[in-house]
Amino acid sequence: MIGSSIYTRGREAFTGGSPQAVFEELWLQDRKSRLRTRAIIAVVALLVGGYVVSPLFGLVLAVVAGGLDALVHYRRYQAAGVWRRGLRGEERMSRLLRWTLERRGYRVLHQRVVPGHDTLDQLLIGPGGVWLIDNQAWHPETELTRHGDRLFIDDRTPSQLVKRLTGMARTVSGLLTKRLGTEITVAPLLAVHGGRIRGRGGFTADGITVLSPWALLRWPARHPTAELSPEQIEDVLRAAVYTLPIGGRTMTDA
Repeated sequence: MIGSSIYTRGREAFTGGSPQAVFEELWLQDRKSRLRTRAIIAVVALLVGGYVVSPLFGLVLAVVAGGLDALVHYRRYQAAGVWRRGLRGEERMSRLLRWTLERRGYRVLHQRVVPGHDTLDQLLIGPGGVWLIDNQAWHPETELTRHGDRLFIDDRTPSQLVKRLTGMARTVSGLLTKRLGTEITVAPLLAVHGGRIRGRGGFTADGITVLSPWALLRWPARHPTAELSPEQIEDVLRAAVYTLPIGGRTMTDA
C-alpha cells in the first residue's frame, strides 16, 4: 500500500479492525474520563491536605496524587506496548538477557530450529541448568491462571501451546543428552509480555513456568535444575549449536 511503513506492513495489529486498533481507539476515547478522574483526585487531596495540615501541604499532596494517577495509567498503557505493536516480545527478551544474565556467565542461543518443531526464541544455559524460553503477548485484560496443575488462559486450556513448548523442551533435552552422553534437563519458560499473571512471581502449570520478563531473569538462580560449571556450560552451548540449526542448516562432524 502506498505510504505504508516497511516496518508495519502486513502486521495485523495495524489494521483497522484488529484488537490492537480497537484498544487504541478505546484508550483515546477514555482520555477525558481519565483526566476528569485525575482532577477529582487532585481536588480531594488539595482539600483534605489543606484542611488537615496547611494549604501548601494540600497543594503538594494534590500534585503528588495527580502524578501518581497519571503514572499508574501510563504504566498500564506501556505494559501493553509489545502486544499493541503486534509483536510477541522475543526481541525485548533478548535485550533483557543481554543486559543481565549474559553478563553473569549465562549463555544464550537465539532463534534456533528444533528438529520436528518450530523455532525456539531463546535457549538459556547457566550454572543452574538449561531453559527454553518462549515469548507471548496477549491483550492486557487476558488472565493466565493455574487451576490444580493445569494452565488456563482466560479460563481456557491452551492445549496447542502446552504441547508445543513441552514437546520442544523434550526434543532439545534428548538432542543435548545424546550429544553429550549425560542427562540434560531442559525446562520450558513462558515469558508473558502482555496479559495478567495470577500468582506472585509466576507459577508452574502443565510443566511450563509462566513468568513476566523481569521475574524470568530471577528464576534461574532461585530455581536451579542442575549444577553446571563454566566448562560444562560451554560444552552444552557447543552441543546446542551443533544440534539446533539456524534456518534448517545442520552442522556435520569435521
